Amino acid sequence: MKKIVALFLAVMMTASVTACASNTPAASSSAAAASSAAAAESKAESTAAKTVFKIGMVTDTGGVNDQSFNQSAWEGLQKLSKDTGAAVKYSESKQESDYATNLDKAADDGNNLIWGIGFAMADAVTNSAKQNPDINYAIVDNSYGDKTPANVTGVMFRAQEPSFLVGYIAAKTTKTGKVGFVGGMTSAIIDQFEYGYRAGVAYAAKELGKKITVESQYAESFTDSAKGKAIATKMFSNGCDVVFHAAGGVGVGVIEAAKEANKYAIGVDRDQAYLAPKNVLTSALKLVNQAVELVSKEAIDGKEIGGKTYTYGLTESAVGIPEEHTLMGDDTYNAAIALEGKIKDKTITPPANKAEFAEFEKGLK
Repeated sequence: MKKIVALFLAVMMTASVTACASNTPAASSSAAAASSAAAAESKAESTAAKTVFKIGMVTDTGGVNDQSFNQSAWEGLQKLSKDTGAAVKYSESKQESDYATNLDKAADDGNNLIWGIGFAMADAVTNSAKQNPDINYAIVDNSYGDKTPANVTGVMFRAQEPSFLVGYIAAKTTKTGKVGFVGGMTSAIIDQFEYGYRAGVAYAAKELGKKITVESQYAESFTDSAKGKAIATKMFSNGCDVVFHAAGGVGVGVIEAAKEANKYAIGVDRDQAYLAPKNVLTSALKLVNQAVELVSKEAIDGKEIGGKTYTYGLTESAVGIPEEHTLMGDDTYNAAIALEGKIKDKTITPPANKAEFAEFEKGLK
């Protein structure tokens, strides 16, 4: 009997050992599979993180809340991020010496595309681009022409086109026969605004059979709103009843002066009516946000954007005037929209500088 029990126990022990032995590889295989899956998931997440397109933006000294083109550019990148998932970030430049530092930081942050906002950053952008040939750079309001580096993109606007329209509106609106223009810093870019505006005034003056003069002054700044206010206040005191600014943050002061004098100001770059609904007659729109978004999207899609300049105007729906026109009335607004059509079909070509304006003015006589 004892032999039988011993034999039974031996058989049971053998079966138990066999079962344990057979279960061990299965458990090990399951653990290995789980570990492999976790590693694959981690690798996928890492790869996804690496493939997020990164865009950095460096403002000029106007700052990101300049109520003008820096702010518009940042709004364009924010919309792009929402639509595409691109990671976007900006750095503000308090002074010109910050340009190079901010661009270098944007490069060190691993951005695929870096934007410089404003023609004042032209040299800093090319220098940074040379040091980082594997990164794409783009700049608003500057063209390097046939010397454009292979990894740099220029973005320009025919700002004389919307400026012509607001000049026409100013001339149709003035009661005193005197209007003003306040520029930021003297440059070929601001010339587009001034001489496009002057041409629009001259065109309307001929149409109306009136003499309408333009008083012009530059602040030599894009940030000094107090100076803008002082210049515009003097213009209003001198008889101007409409003043157009192309001066970034300086223009905020121009609009404040219009409110205090109960006169009209004309905004720039974005619809600035929200700053003074009863005093901003209209605005010369330059849709930097749209251009920045379009060019950035091409870069994200893998298109070659470097070594060339994109130019936007009325034809591309990148400039214009706001639809809201309560202060000017339907007749003036509709007349301005009719002129927009003539610019698009090249019946009218607004001048972009002093020499072109002189030729334009001759053609009106």
